[in-house]
Amino acid sequence: MGMERLESQEQPDLGLRALARDLGVSATALYRHFPNKDALLDALALEGLTRLGAHQAAAAAQAGGGRDGFAEVGVTYVKWAVENPALLRLIYNRVGQVDLATDDPSAMGEAFYQLRAGIAATMPDEMSRDQRAAAALHAWSLVHGLAMLILDGQVAYDPAMVRKVVLMTDFSAG
Repeated sequence: MGMERLESQEQPDLGLRALARDLGVSATALYRHFPNKDALLDALALEGLTRLGAHQAAAAAQAGGGRDGFAEVGVTYVKWAVENPALLRLIYNRVGQVDLATDDPSAMGEAFYQLRAGIAATMPDEMSRDQRAAAALHAWSLVHGLAMLILDGQVAYDPAMVRKVVLMTDFSAG
């Protein structure tokens, strides 16, 4: 129910009392599953990353993987962000600092796994771990920045333009 509430919002605003009312339970009943509001929001953020990653994985597979698949991961990020603005904002209000060179992506949801897998599929084998981390940060910054520009109204959402922007990046140069 928390996910459904977020899907209908532009900004994340999730009150436990309202959520409990939507579920037909008492607010105290929610605390049997989550010790506090932060724990609930963290769980929703991780679920959001998992859902985003599932969409990205499907798009990458449909494109055949590799460079084309990784481009679809980026295009899908922006599209999903536009379709789920409150959830995207919640995710990045909850996710702490990420070390793209060393953090285990599986602990951060499927979306981070897709980022790492895309970099591995597109960069030459001889690239260092630091170069791969820089490429991952570049790719994430590109699509997240573009998504935020769209969500904040600075740029109109144009799927064809999003695709052109994402396809401008070549990771083979390192």
